This record gives sequence, C-alpha cells and structure tokens, in this order.
Amino acid sequence: MKEYKEKIFKSLITIGAILSSILVLLVFFYILKESIPFFREVQIKEYLFGDTWSPLGTEKYSFLPMILATLYVSFLAIFIATPLGVGCALFLSFHVNKKYTKILLSFIDMIAGIPSVIFGFVGLIILVKFLENNLNMATGESVLAGGMLLAVMLFPYIVTGCTETFEKGKMKYYTASLSLGVSKWYTMRKVMLPFAANSIFVNMLLAFSRAMGETMAVMMVTGNSPIFPRLLGRAETIPSLIALEMGTSTYKSIHYSSLYAAGLILIIIILIIQFIAHKINKIGSR
Repeated sequence: MKEYKEKIFKSLITIGAILSSILVLLVFFYILKESIPFFREVQIKEYLFGDTWSPLGTEKYSFLPMILATLYVSFLAIFIATPLGVGCALFLSFHVNKKYTKILLSFIDMIAGIPSVIFGFVGLIILVKFLENNLNMATGESVLAGGMLLAVMLFPYIVTGCTETFEKGKMKYYTASLSLGVSKWYTMRKVMLPFAANSIFVNMLLAFSRAMGETMAVMMVTGNSPIFPRLLGRAETIPSLIALEMGTSTYKSIHYSSLYAAGLILIIIILIIQFIAHKINKIGSR
C-alpha cells in the first residue's frame, strides 16, 4: 500500500513538472511570436545601442535606457537588502530565543505577502517626499527611491532563506565551536558565513530575479522617464514600460510588437544572469 501511494505521489509530481514546463515554454514562444515583427522592422543597433525611446512620431525604439534602469534598480536593491537580510538572519539564529525567532520570522514573511501597489503607495507618500525634502531634489521619484523600496520588498526572501541555512550550520558546527572556546562573534564570522556563502548567493539570485520583474511599486516611485538612469534622477524599467504602454499601443502595430520584444529581452537577461550565477556557484562549491 505504501509503495502504491509513493508511485501515485511520484506520478503527480512528474505530471506537475511536465505541465509547468510546457506552460513556461508556451508563454515564451507566444512572446517570441508576437515580437518577431519588431525584430524584422527594427535593426539591432537601434533597439540595443540607441538612446531614444519614442514610439510615436519619430518612431525610435531603443531599449537601452530601460535595460540599464532595470539592472540599476535591481542591483541597488540587492546591494541594500543583502547585508541587512544576512545580518537579521544571523541575529535571529544566534541571539534570539528559538520560540521568538519563529514569531518574528512569521511577521517578516508577512511583508512578502503585502501587495506591491501598497508598497508603491507608501513609497510615493513617504519615501519620495523624504528624498525630495532632504536631498534638495526637484522630485523624489528616482532610481534611489526605487532601489530602497525594492530592497524592503526583497528583505523577507533573503532573511527566510539565510535563517534556514544558519540553523543547519548551528546544529552542525556551533556546539563544537563553543566547546573549543571560540567566541560567538568569531564563530558567526569565520564559520557560519563561509558555510552559508552558497545559500546567500542563491538567495541573492532569487531576489534579483524577483526584483527585475517587479512592476507596480517601482513604477510608482521612479518617475517613468525613458532616459538613461542616474541615482538621483528619473528612470523607467522594462516591466514599467510594458505596463504603462501596452494598453495604449495599437494592436499588431510595431509599437505593440516592441513591448513583447521588451519582455523577451527581459527574460533573456534574467536567463543569462542565472546561467552565470549557476556557473559561479558551481565553481565556488568545488
């Protein structure tokens, strides 16, 4: 009976994996199909190396400002969220009672469940106004605002993943380390962080992929100007571009096809980053 249940469970998992893979491939090929007219009409040097996005009038379709803005905001968010998340995970694992750790983690996990539009609204009302008033900016809508807001949204993903790894390392090394007279701080710095390095890297990768696809919150605080991004200047990410212009583009026009092409480029960038990260992680684990 037990073997029969295991076979059923294995079959369900296999079917689910196959269906998920098919769905992902269907979405990818649909986006590719819709973007083909754009790639036929527009030269690669224009949409990858140009400097102007103007689908109406002059009809210039350069994705470069949006690509740079997407990478800039995402890297900035990871740069802010990773040390805070790892530090919080270390604190919860080594300085807080296990019972209270579970309670605090449940509240941290709740942050991930808050709709992004709520984050965007809070960021627009509080963060943007704060930057505008304290940095003497003409407007607080900027790459910095997008990165800071996105860092808050990524924080629970990094904390949860790192805490699980630190707990495993604690069970494996912590008691032995203390029995040798090694201090708690030294153990965390020299034993736990190297032990969790691969896990931290993987969590950064997952958070980065999440950051690149974020739309609503980033759209509300970055100003949505298709220009080259500056830290204290406005910018527009690829997801924001698609969300803002898809509803106004003429069906089957080059503008319409260009937005699908933007989505395809975003997917390809994420796949390239994940491939590079996988190789780095593989080299580091040897």
